[in-house]
Amino acid sequence: QVQLVESGGGLVQAGGSLRLSCAASGTIFSFYVVGWYRQAPGKQRDLVATITSIGLTNYSDSVKGRFTISRDNAKKMVYLQMNSLKPEDTAVYYCNAGYRLPGVWGQGTQVTVSS
Repeated sequence: QVQLVESGGGLVQAGGSLRLSCAASGTIFSFYVVGWYRQAPGKQRDLVATITSIGLTNYSDSVKGRFTISRDNAKKMVYLQMNSLKPEDTAVYYCNAGYRLPGVWGQGTQVTVSS
């Protein structure tokens, strides 16, 4: 069973950037699809970006062109580079991995974007 630990969240001004990291354990991580989800207070948890085992990516319309998901299978890491951040990007961001999504969840990392 894979375990996931997110890091890199914090407070940033609108227009700024953050890079989230997701560290995974487990020998079969490289075969998993990985997604980043986010959940704002009082709202449902939404999928914002995915990356397949071979590096194919997909993004929600709300982050397309601003966020970039990437992975390093040798290091068992997945990243979410977030640029041009907006206050509406404020949320807890969760890493998720499995043969299909949703799979295993991380504990989440808070991202707060001030206006």
